[in-house]
Formats: sequence, C-alpha cells, structure tokens
Amino acid sequence: MNQPDRVIPTPAQEQAALAWLSLLHDQPTSGDQVTFSHWLQADPAHAEAYAQAQVLWELSEGPARRLADEDALALQGYLNAMNPPRRRHLRRGFGALAMAACLVLMIGVGAGWQPLRWVDDLGADYVSAPGEIRTVTLADQSRVTLDADSAIAVDFSNGERHVRLRRGAGFFNVTHTGEPFVVDAEKGQARVLGTQFEVRLQAHGAQVTVLSGRVGVTAHGHADQQVLTAGQQVAYGNGIAEKMHAVDSEAQLAWRQGWLNYYKATLAEVVDDLKRYYPGRIVLLNDELAGRRVSGSFPSKDPQAVLASLQGVMGFEQTRVGSLVILR
Repeated sequence: MNQPDRVIPTPAQEQAALAWLSLLHDQPTSGDQVTFSHWLQADPAHAEAYAQAQVLWELSEGPARRLADEDALALQGYLNAMNPPRRRHLRRGFGALAMAACLVLMIGVGAGWQPLRWVDDLGADYVSAPGEIRTVTLADQSRVTLDADSAIAVDFSNGERHVRLRRGAGFFNVTHTGEPFVVDAEKGQARVLGTQFEVRLQAHGAQVTVLSGRVGVTAHGHADQQVLTAGQQVAYGNGIAEKMHAVDSEAQLAWRQGWLNYYKATLAEVVDDLKRYYPGRIVLLNDELAGRRVSGSFPSKDPQAVLASLQGVMGFEQTRVGSLVILR
C-alpha cells in the first residue's frame, strides 16, 4: 500500500508557524488560541510546519535565550549611547520576547541580526565584516590590518594619536611622526615605542603581541608599564596584567595570511575565533567540551570545514538551524 506523499510547507508557512509558536509561548489570549486552531486546521501543511517549528524550538531554545540576553544588553547600550542623559530601560519581560524574536530571526534570516555589533560600530571609524580581513591607512600613513569582524575608532588630536579597539583585533604598522601612538583596549593601553604589533580583545580584557620593535603595555591608567619586544606577548584584564612571555609571533599573527594556528588552545577559544569568520552564529553549549584542548592549523576562510574537522576528532554533536550552528 502506497504511503501518502509528505506535505512540504512553504517558507511563508514555516515563518507563520514560528510566529504562532512564539505567540503561544508568551501569553496568548483566548482569541489567539481560537485563531491559531483555525489556522492549524486550514491546511495540512500548517500542521506539518508547526510540528517542525516545535522541534526547532526544542533544539534552539537554549542558544536563543543566550543570544537574546546578549541582544537585550546590546540594545540597552545602544539606547544609552543614542540618548545618554535619559537612561531608558527595556521593560521587564523583554527577554522572553527577545528570545522568541531571536529564534525566528536566526532561523528565518540567517542569524544576521546582532545588536552587539551595532553598539561597537556606533562610534567606529573603520569596520571589517565577518570573514573580511581589511587593511586601512590612517591620516598619518600608519596602516592597520583589521581581523574579521573588528572595529576601531581613531582620534588624532592634542598632539597624540589614539586608536580605540572596539571589537576584534588589529595589527598595527605605525609610521613615526614624533607624536605618541596609543592603542586603547578595555581599560589598558599599548603605547608604541617603534613597532609592528597586534592588539586583540578577549573575553575579559585584551592581549598584545609584538612582531617587531617595542611596545609599552599598561593594564590601567596608573599601572606599571611592561615593555615588550619582538616575539613577546602579554594579556591583561580587570586592571591586572599577566607576566609577559615569549611566543611565535609569526604563527600567532598568521590570520593575516588566512590561517588560524593553535597550540593547546581551548575549543571555546577556537570557536570564538571562528565566529568572526562565520556569517551566522555559532553557539557552544557544553562547558566540558568548551574546555578541551586543540592544537593545529586551520584555514580561516572555511569555518564550517574547520568545525567538521574538529567534530571528527573531538566527537561533539553539531546541529544547524538556518545559519545558526549549535555545538554540544
């Protein structure tokens, strides 16, 4: 006996099902429930679309909630930046609404809506897109190579040259003019003493790596300065600097040639790098998995191939929902 053909919902019906699922997870009225019942029975494709939406919701509720929390904070920062004298606060309950909206958006439009970038870019002069490595020439002829998904703001005034790293990382090749050249990142600074170097934002601070010359690094305004030379690196965060140490700076900075090199890095660190090269979003849900160590060299232009390679070695599960990738 032949089985009936499976009903295939249209994209519009899938979007409608996700919208209904979002509404029904909030506080639907009795009228909403009646209207939904009529919609569900109007077409077999509606029931199929809603069943698929329920599966996607179960898979994505955790990452969607996490992303929604990030977006809610970012939107609050955006509002504050637009109107600082009047502190406008997002209403209570926004998180649940944002989670539902985030789920619909990341499935329906490729996970591209990321307000955290809006806040960073609001005061930036130069920005690189996800997956784009961009070199810009500043007014003093210094050159800055921005890693993927990075942003800087430039202020050349009062006899000093200041660059603030707002997101990502930048490699600086500084022209000597006699004026100080300072890169501000988080609460610390990297002051050029004649050099080529990288400044990279991290989860709780920043990291400075020197390719050539000398850089003076301070963890906050009144901290002692550490002077780094070629092949040295230091990280700082929360106003405290770690002890500087030797690194293979060429390997560390190979992202400029399209390679990401790691030696005993955590998977969380690798994933954070891949996020800058992936046009959607990658969410790592397993804390034990996040702490596992990775060594190797990977092409930055194909983050999906990198994830597939790591999956084969580390054995984690990978689920794709549109342009969202969930690792667990």
